[in-house]
Amino acid sequence: MPSATPNEFPRVAVIGGGPAGLMAAEALAVGGAHVDVYDAMPSVGRKFLMAGKGGMNLTHSEAADKFLARYGPQAEHIAPLLRRFDAEALRRWVHELGIETFVGSSGRVFPTDMKAAPMLRAWLHRLRESGVRFHMRHRWTGWADETSTALVFATPDGEVQVRADAVVLALGGASWPRLGSDAAWVPHLEARGVRVLPFQPSNCGFDVSWSEHFSSRFAGEPLKSVALGLPRGEGVDWRVGECLITAKGIEGSLVYALSAPIRERLNQGEGAGTPILLDLAPGLSQERVHEEVAHPRGARSMSSHLQSRLHITGVKAALLRECVSKEEFADPRTLARRIKALPLIVLRPRPIAEAISSAGGVAFESLDAHSMLTALPGVFCAGEMLDWEAPTGGYLLTACLASGLVAGEGALAWLAARV
Repeated sequence: MPSATPNEFPRVAVIGGGPAGLMAAEALAVGGAHVDVYDAMPSVGRKFLMAGKGGMNLTHSEAADKFLARYGPQAEHIAPLLRRFDAEALRRWVHELGIETFVGSSGRVFPTDMKAAPMLRAWLHRLRESGVRFHMRHRWTGWADETSTALVFATPDGEVQVRADAVVLALGGASWPRLGSDAAWVPHLEARGVRVLPFQPSNCGFDVSWSEHFSSRFAGEPLKSVALGLPRGEGVDWRVGECLITAKGIEGSLVYALSAPIRERLNQGEGAGTPILLDLAPGLSQERVHEEVAHPRGARSMSSHLQSRLHITGVKAALLRECVSKEEFADPRTLARRIKALPLIVLRPRPIAEAISSAGGVAFESLDAHSMLTALPGVFCAGEMLDWEAPTGGYLLTACLASGLVAGEGALAWLAARV
């Protein structure tokens, strides 16, 4: 990238108008750069707004060490980003936008009105006031040729080329492609020697081979007050919450919390699926469940007995019928074990286009400490296009914003060193 002369403010192109790109633009504008944001969609922040439709979860209030652990194997790469911009810093930043927040009973942090749109409007107003310029319907299609630094965009008025002193790429991953994250950028970076790991669905549902009888009657039914377990060695990793039966499988917050290890278990298998376990009575011990099942039921059917003694009815009762043989259902001890650990075979993740987020992307080994691509000096990366993942709960947004800030500040430092 060409350097700016001492008497000029540098021009920086930010490609991608999601949270990471907007945060990079803010850092650059604060640092005195002329900033142009380019996005393929008609407006910025579309995935951000979609994610906020059910209540805008900004971040989480848990302790820093537990927060960092949510990023799994990539926590070591996320740690420097969170040291620069953690959950508390995010809340202060949101308050500076004029948006108040509160901590919910789960520890999640929300705007008081639970909406994403007011926050985005306030943020865009501040960015425009600081001089950031926005160019919509500009789809980045790479560079002009193999050695050029000229950025090429496809626009409604034809192809345009742009030169900048530095570039921040915040192009998203591969989930929700209809909102702009379609991973079309991958071949452009790979052609320049950047290592990109294949994208995989994260925070996703999974297919289960339901019977037509069960699927037609219970698709869309929530499973509340259950625990989901993933066998691990001699034990089981249990999570309590709720999920949703779908026509083809199972999804929801409880499933998303374990989607990464379930997916990896499937990746390591041989195509026959992997077992997960459902505890239909997580508040009761195995012994207590057995006592209730074995309690004399007189002339009542076992289904009526389970409803009376354990409040197992509706979709929970149907799941038992779906997954337990007649012989097991008739044996109180075996039935009690199945109530506490009902095996389901998940076959595959749902398609990545349905996933909330994605794993895979630009390898951290391709970046320096300031998020610059070592193969492309002056080009920085941020957000979900990097190879990391996290569960829902505010962790995705926090790391996206942190990575955007670090990339923006990294670009400023790189430009300053070249003057």
